[in-house]
Amino acid sequence: MSGVEYIAFQELNRTQLLDVVNKERVRKHLVSHDAFDEATLEAWIASKVDVDMTAGCKVRGIKVDGDVAGWCGIQYENGGYELAIVLDPLFWGIGVAVFKDVMEWASELGHREVALHLFNTRPEYKFLKKMASRVYESEMFGQRYTSYLLRVQKPRG
Repeated sequence: MSGVEYIAFQELNRTQLLDVVNKERVRKHLVSHDAFDEATLEAWIASKVDVDMTAGCKVRGIKVDGDVAGWCGIQYENGGYELAIVLDPLFWGIGVAVFKDVMEWASELGHREVALHLFNTRPEYKFLKKMASRVYESEMFGQRYTSYLLRVQKPRG
């Protein structure tokens, strides 16, 4: 696998993206919703492009070796900025690198803290707990999460 490439969200190959976001192994880690079809995918992409244009936010598609690996970003949701990283299981190995890149974006955007919400069925992550100013249980969209309020480092340089 060569490097990770971040591209404008709307430039992702729709067929490959549809495959990623509809995979059961991906969906079990996300807010419950119906599987995407071409029309709902287009509407969802448009909503993420709108998020990308919002101050303090950044949403990108992820490609590895020309293939869609997923998407990531910083979104304003539920009264605060939060991280989103969604990867095809074939690319779960790049998750830490993507996380570091998104945290760098948070720094560049001037954030002091960002939230990361993981289903409470997932184990507690020690490295996240170390970075967090607070770890707490939350509920959104009728689902329970372990939420990490992560401290953002100042930009390098």
